Amino acid sequence: MNSQLELSAHPEEDSASKPVAADAQAPTETPTIQAATPAEPPPAPAYADAEDEDDEDDDDEVDLADSGLDDAVLGAEAALAAAEAEDAAEARGADAEDVPIVLEPEPEPTPDERALHAPHVRPTGEPAEIDPDELDPDALKVVLRLHQHGHQAYMVGGCVRDLLLGRKPKDFDIATSATPNEVRGIFRNCRLIGRRFRLAHVYFKGGKIIEVSTFRANPTELEPAPNGGEDEGDGEDLLITHDNVFGTAQQDARRRDFTINGLFYDVAEGRVIDYVRGRRDLDERFIRTIGDPEVRMREDPVRILRAVRFAAKLGLDIESRTYAAMEGAVEDLPRCAPARLLEETFRLIRGGVSAPALKLLDALDALKILLPPVNAYLKQHGKEGEKTFYAFAESLDQRVSAGEALDDAILLAMLLIPISRSTGPEESQEGRPSVSQVVEDLLAGFVQSARLPRRIAERCRMLLLAQRTLSGERRRRSAAFKRHPLFSEALTVFEMTVEATGENREQLEAWKAGEVPQPRAAAADGEESDAGGQRKRRRRRRRRRPSANGSSGESAGSSSESGDA
Repeated sequence: MNSQLELSAHPEEDSASKPVAADAQAPTETPTIQAATPAEPPPAPAYADAEDEDDEDDDDEVDLADSGLDDAVLGAEAALAAAEAEDAAEARGADAEDVPIVLEPEPEPTPDERALHAPHVRPTGEPAEIDPDELDPDALKVVLRLHQHGHQAYMVGGCVRDLLLGRKPKDFDIATSATPNEVRGIFRNCRLIGRRFRLAHVYFKGGKIIEVSTFRANPTELEPAPNGGEDEGDGEDLLITHDNVFGTAQQDARRRDFTINGLFYDVAEGRVIDYVRGRRDLDERFIRTIGDPEVRMREDPVRILRAVRFAAKLGLDIESRTYAAMEGAVEDLPRCAPARLLEETFRLIRGGVSAPALKLLDALDALKILLPPVNAYLKQHGKEGEKTFYAFAESLDQRVSAGEALDDAILLAMLLIPISRSTGPEESQEGRPSVSQVVEDLLAGFVQSARLPRRIAERCRMLLLAQRTLSGERRRRSAAFKRHPLFSEALTVFEMTVEATGENREQLEAWKAGEVPQPRAAAADGEESDAGGQRKRRRRRRRRRPSANGSSGESAGSSSESGDA
C-alpha cells in the first residue's frame, strides 16, 4: 500500500464505526481504517526536493532527520498499514458473518402489516408519550415487521432517554424477543455480529444500520449465590465474562447499567415501559445504577466511563451511592479489556465533552489508568497545568460540537500537545526525532495492548512533531512542507492550539493565507548556534569540476594523497 495514500486519507474515512448505546452490547474494539484510493495521483512527498526552490539558500535546506516527517517514517507507513489491514481482516472474520450486503427493494407490505402503525393517540385517549413523527422511520419499520411475525419488539435505551429529554437521538436501537437467527430470517440484508453475544444489524439505504438485540438476562441473577446463598460481595469476583443468556423484557431492562438506559418504548401502545424507575431519575436528573451500585460497577468497571460520559453529555448529576461505587471500582479498571477502555475513552473525546469528562475522571483518580501521561502532567504542573490542559480540551470540544469531523489522530494529538510542549523533543534510539518519551510509550502501549491502529498512532506522532515547524521553532523549506499530505491536519491542530493559548496567531494567519511566516528569532538562533554561541553554517556541497586530465578535482586529490602515502 502506498504510504502517501495512507497519509492523505480523508478524516471521515478514519472515523470509528457506529457505537452501541446499550451497555456492553457489542464488541468495542477500535475499528481499523481503510483509506480510499484517490482518483488523482497523490501529492508529492514533503521530503522531495522542489525544482523551484532556491538551492543556494543553505539555511532553508530540508533537514529530514529533524522534521519528523522523514523518509524512514513514511516508508514504514505502508508496512504498518498492511499489518493493520491484516488485523482488521482477522477481526472481521471473528466478529461477523461473511454475508455480502446487497440492498434489495423492500417487499410490498402485507394487509396485516399495513394495519400496524405508530398511533398518535393511546387506547386510553391520551396522546402518545413520544410523538411518532420523532421516531426514525426505518427503526419503526423494523419494530412493526417484528410485531407482524408475532415477536415483542421495543425501541430501547439511549433513543428513548434522549427523546424524553427533548434531544435528537444519534441512533435507534431495538430489543426483541426474537433470537438473532429469527431476526435474520425475517429481514433481508441482515447481518449477525458480536463475540460476547450475537446482535443483528439490519441495513438500509445510505448505509444506515438499525441494531436489533435479543432480550437477555443478567447471568449473575440466574446463578445461585455462593456460600449457601449468602452474598456479601466481599472478596467475590463479580466481573462479567459472559452474558449470552436469553431472557424476558423485564430481565433485559434490569441487566442494563443505569436506570435512564433501561427504558423501553412500545410503539403500538404509544407508551414508555419503565421496569427500573428510569422516568423518576430523568425527572430528577440523576444517573443511578440499576441494582446495587457496588455490584454493578464490579461486574463491569467500564460503566465508570459510561456514567462519566452520560453526566458530561446530558448535564446530569451522578447519584451519591453510584459515585461512591465508581470511586471504589477505579482500581478494577485494569482488569477490563484495554480495547474497551480505549474505545470508551475515545467516545468521551468524540462526543464534544472531553473537558468536563476528563475533569470528572481526574476527580475519580481514573486518569492514572486511562491516560497516565495526562495524569502525571496535571500532578506535576498543578493549577497552571490544569488551566493549560483543559484549555486545549475545550478548544477541541468547540470544534466537535460545531459538527467538524476530526480524525482520531487529531483528537488524541490535541490532548497530548500540552505534554509534548512541556517536555520538548528528544532523539529516539533509531536516530529519528521523537516527541516526549512518555507520549511515545503511551502510543506504543495503545498499539500493542489496546488495538489502536498503528497508522493512527503514527499520524498522531507526526502531527505533534509538525507543530514545531508551524510555530516557527524550526525552519523548513516551505513549498515541500505545505505539499505534505498531513499539512492540512497539522494546520487544524495548530489552529486549535492558537485558540487554546492565544499564542502564534500571526504565524497561523500567515500559513492560512498561503504565506510562510518568519521563523522565531530565538528558535532560529538556538538551532543554528553551537555550544560557544557562534552561528553554525551548513557546509554546501560543491560541484566537482573536471581537471585538465578529465578527472574530478577530488579524484585527483585522492590519487595524490594515495601516492604520498
